[in-house]
Amino acid sequence: MSTTGTRATSAILRTATGREATRWVAAHTREVPWLTSAGVLTTVAGAALQVVPVFVLGQVVDGVVEGGPRSVLVTVGMLMVAAALLGSATIAASTYLIGRLGADLLAKLREAAVQAVLGMPSARIEQVGRGDVLSRVGDDVAVVSKGIRTAVPTVFSAGVLVVIATIGMFGLDWRLGLAGAAALPAYWLALRWYLPRSAPLYQKQREAQADRAQALISGLNGIGTVRAYRLENAFREQVTSESWRVRDLGVEVFRFFGRFVGRENRAEFIGLVLIIVVGYLLLEAGAVTLGEASVAPLLFHRLFNPLGAIMFTFDEAQKSGASLTRLVGVLGEAAEDRLVGHAAAGSADAGPYRVTVEGLTFSYPGSEHPVLLDVDLVIPAGGSLALVGATGAGKTTLAALIAGIGTPQAGSVRIGSTDLAGLDEAGVRALVSILTQETHVFSGSLADDLRLAAPEATDAELMDALRTVGAEPWVAALPDGLTTMVGEGGERLDGTKVAQIALARLVLGRSPVVVLDESTAEAGSQGAAELERAVSAACLNRTTLLVAHRLTQAMAADRIAVLDAGRVVEQGTHDELVALGGRYAQLWRAWQDGS
Repeated sequence: MSTTGTRATSAILRTATGREATRWVAAHTREVPWLTSAGVLTTVAGAALQVVPVFVLGQVVDGVVEGGPRSVLVTVGMLMVAAALLGSATIAASTYLIGRLGADLLAKLREAAVQAVLGMPSARIEQVGRGDVLSRVGDDVAVVSKGIRTAVPTVFSAGVLVVIATIGMFGLDWRLGLAGAAALPAYWLALRWYLPRSAPLYQKQREAQADRAQALISGLNGIGTVRAYRLENAFREQVTSESWRVRDLGVEVFRFFGRFVGRENRAEFIGLVLIIVVGYLLLEAGAVTLGEASVAPLLFHRLFNPLGAIMFTFDEAQKSGASLTRLVGVLGEAAEDRLVGHAAAGSADAGPYRVTVEGLTFSYPGSEHPVLLDVDLVIPAGGSLALVGATGAGKTTLAALIAGIGTPQAGSVRIGSTDLAGLDEAGVRALVSILTQETHVFSGSLADDLRLAAPEATDAELMDALRTVGAEPWVAALPDGLTTMVGEGGERLDGTKVAQIALARLVLGRSPVVVLDESTAEAGSQGAAELERAVSAACLNRTTLLVAHRLTQAMAADRIAVLDAGRVVEQGTHDELVALGGRYAQLWRAWQDGS
């Protein structure tokens, strides 16, 4: 099904650029300036205190060479211990503050991503598949969470330490500083080689994981069909194939990272050799003391751990970065899909609305033939229209478009005077409710399940809705009434009861227009008559479009429209269409013979 906006043909959800993700992080860190500032200051102080013992050791060397008193060693030792203790406390504070800042950012990102997915047009979810959606709000959140706990604090604190240690080497002698800095291009070249190649590789890995999730979800959701047609091996092979693709990409990532580590070791070797050689030459020339010449390689060696941490954690940082762009991309997509128009039922006149369909044409992405072609329909305010036709005629597609799911290539759907194309998802849901045969009971109490449609509804209102659809007797017989647990792990409900719960939600929703897409088809013949009465009660005084699974349902509608190959070929009442002797009359005779 096509979605709103310009990205209808996209097969997966949007992925943000690195710059967009950075802007999102920067904007949210500015919302907590004290926490951000405290994290930065404690990190800088902790890094500075880590290099203090190295400089103090240089003073010890010079003191020994100059024959200073032994008492200086006690003073130096106390300074080193104090610096180490204070540095440890500062680093601990820095880790806590950065972790808390990261946790706050993650909480905001997770909440925004879930909210964006929940507010996304239904057609978009159907188009990209639930595997991609679930991998973002599940796997990607987990990856970013791990990165915030490990990679982000490590990279930031190590980067600050590198800067301070490099400044310290320049403070000893500018030539020693240059010698140490000469290794930085080798590090930079290693990163420059690694980053552009690793980001797409990690992105491919995340997409492969989403494809694997989608394959698994598809098989589990359709497990009944899979078993009926003996397709277990085919689906197992599909999941296995996707799993091997994830594994192969993981091996490729590991092998690629190993080559990166080799370049990092080469940079360390270059820097250490240069500092030792330059330090020796400067010592021979009398330009530096032995203590200063000793401090320089120690300072550079002190950089091994932070530089190595940066390099080694870049693996995790890249994964976190790839997941961050996917999550921020969901936020960006939600913004694209959110149209300017926000007209809702509350802004229109009270009462039922007329539904007008004009010149509606729709094709699925990649299809050359339209599913619907130049469809015109009118449902009077408060009236009902039944759609009938053979399988594949376009009934479900037309019902979805009238419910605001998807955007036609041509034509319009208007509720009253409002064109659905100008509304966002919330605006459409305020005007139209759709009920399909894929009804679902969520795990929890019956009351909570019903309040999905009306969160503020009282128990009395819930019982009124259940009474309207004929469910009051069996609900009253439940062990705990409205508080009885239903869904997975709760009370087992048959198809008729599940359909009644869905119809009760429809009553509570109070939208003026109702679309029923074979919503009682799964109830079975025993509950069919009962549910048809429930449907009539739930749709009383509401404009109703009914995709008729049984022609007895069509008979009860004010008017009937017959679809054939995406076109409306007949319209009228049941008696008029039977007397006409056309397509509907053929369907009616076939129905009677089958009955």
